[in-house]
Amino acid sequence: MDMNAFFNDLQQKVNQVIENSPAKDIEKNVKAMMTQGFAKLDLVTREEFDIQAQMLAKARAKLELMESRLAELEAKLADK
Repeated sequence: MDMNAFFNDLQQKVNQVIENSPAKDIEKNVKAMMTQGFAKLDLVTREEFDIQAQMLAKARAKLELMESRLAELEAKLADK
């Protein structure tokens, strides 16, 4: 038996032991409790955060462009 097959077999046996042990139930319960806790915190996903960050960057760029355009128009108006 080569080492790769040995480790695959060992991994399968460890997974079977974990599946049949109380540790699996504990893991499920902890995950469920954490999910409920995070739901109450009103968190956003990374994807939602990234989308909002992109929208904010676009809005900021437009604002800077509008500010510079307004300064140009004010300068022209002051010259008249």
